[in-house]
Amino acid sequence: MTTGSFHPTRWTLIQRVHGRGDDARAALSELCSIYYEPVRVFVAQWTAGREGADDLVHAFFEDVLRRESFGPAADPARGRFRSYLLGAVKHFLLKQRGREQAAKRGGGIEPGTLDEAAAGEWRESAAELAFDRDWALALIRRAVENLAQESSAANKLRQFESLKPWLDGGSPGSVEEVAKELGMTANAVHVAIHRLRQRFLKLVRFEVESTTASPADAAEEFRHLVNVLVVAG
Repeated sequence: MTTGSFHPTRWTLIQRVHGRGDDARAALSELCSIYYEPVRVFVAQWTAGREGADDLVHAFFEDVLRRESFGPAADPARGRFRSYLLGAVKHFLLKQRGREQAAKRGGGIEPGTLDEAAAGEWRESAAELAFDRDWALALIRRAVENLAQESSAANKLRQFESLKPWLDGGSPGSVEEVAKELGMTANAVHVAIHRLRQRFLKLVRFEVESTTASPADAAEEFRHLVNVLVVAG
């Protein structure tokens, strides 16, 4: 069990998915939408960029949606949702490869993107790094979206949009120019940037916490994802 301010939001979605009806389907669709890109990147690496990789990604999520579940193995007690989802994708791809190998032996189905040559080009380490990088970026995007929503609710969306470049690693420009645009002092803009960054970091940590089973897992996951972004450049 988690305590205090620790909120396993993604695992809550997973538990909702195990139900039935519109709420369960909505939860499942949200999970698929959030993590579509990391899965797509992994599959592209796994298949060595072969044609048809996108079809496999669609097939994976269609399979999940058809079953209306990520399966009973998706359990908060098992730890990180990132690791679970990666394992589920691998399992799906290996099953697909098995079917295509069977087809080559006379099953009557035309082999596709997971033929023996593609399987022989398996680059699991690079694929997992790409998956983790896009997973981290997905969490960052979620944090930015939530920060924008908070700013809008506080009638500070214009200020958020002006200060956002100080969050996303782009070229932030001149504090003085932004201060003039917003009708603020330069010092007030510096303070606003500091507060925005602090809130952004908190929201990123929340996104990480929401995909793990405990505060200890969350701290380790956060360090891992930061390292992944540094390595990926």
